[in-house]
Amino acid sequence: MLSNLFKKKSKEEKVMAPVSGQLMPIDQVPDPVFSSKMMGEGIAVMPESGRVVAPVDGTVVMVANTGHAIGIRSGQGTEYLIHIGLDTVALEGEGFNVLVRQEDKVTAGQPLIEADWTYLGENAKSTVTPIVVTNGEGKTVQPEAEGACTAGETVIMTVTTD
Repeated sequence: MLSNLFKKKSKEEKVMAPVSGQLMPIDQVPDPVFSSKMMGEGIAVMPESGRVVAPVDGTVVMVANTGHAIGIRSGQGTEYLIHIGLDTVALEGEGFNVLVRQEDKVTAGQPLIEADWTYLGENAKSTVTPIVVTNGEGKTVQPEAEGACTAGETVIMTVTTD
């Protein structure tokens, strides 16, 4: 009984879709860096339209100078990487309009990046957009949805900190 008083409670964080489209398991992303989970556990979205939005409340900790990737640290300390498309670093920033800067505080659903999906579809290997937990030690990542998702509205995964 007393041991329950001192037991650490796990914390749960609901993660929203960063972009609207069709969800896919991370192990189906056509890039071994993501599909083998070398970057971390997560899920991916095949985008259909719209802006890339913050999946959680937090702080922007990294914005790639090419605009193709952004990192956010939530209030609970979980770090999320949103990687827009595959091999998009080679586009040297073309097709991306970044709306935030490193150290900006953001809220779930807030627009982060405008992506020209038509341009990306014609010039990148793929537009599939993985979102992964990059500091997953001591955390459990559970995908929560399948099929279609709406940016800033659909809960796509739950991250529990043990």
